[in-house]
Amino acid sequence: MTVMLGGVLLVVLGLAAILTPYVTGVAISLVLGGLLVVGALVHTAAAFSAQGWRGSVFAVFLAILYGFAGVTMLANPTLGLVALTLVLAVYFLAEGVVQLVMGLRLRANENWSWLLASGIVSVLLSSLILLGFPSSADWAVGLLFGVNLLTSGLALVMVGTAAPSAKEVDTTQRVGEPGTGSS
Repeated sequence: MTVMLGGVLLVVLGLAAILTPYVTGVAISLVLGGLLVVGALVHTAAAFSAQGWRGSVFAVFLAILYGFAGVTMLANPTLGLVALTLVLAVYFLAEGVVQLVMGLRLRANENWSWLLASGIVSVLLSSLILLGFPSSADWAVGLLFGVNLLTSGLALVMVGTAAPSAKEVDTTQRVGEPGTGSS
């Protein structure tokens, strides 16, 4: 039951993200900015606890880098969203090229065409985002995040509906006892 409820929650959040992709993308940008600021604080603490000046210098450099990126994303989440969109497009392109090459190299496998199809979809997604860039930042990150939440939620709902209820499962047997399937 818990799995199904979690799945329903993800479906609702996924639909909300799909219907408001820009708001979702900005929210993701703000969360990432906040996490980068926390990372800057951690690196600052590491600089004070590092032994030797070299360790401190690297930790201070990383703290400045994290802090700058985090504060920039918090101060201007739309700029952060544009950067995330570009990273997403490059990721899809790289993933697609790798899958295309893998698919072509694995032609001896009877299901090689699935890799090829996935690679084509990834390259097409990348092209769609890059051809519309920077205006694609308004929808790409939020929409794709929403689709991911939606499909994950649907999968959990389906798993939850197929799982036996607690009443159907005999929970009185211990692991290793006859009838439990364990030795």
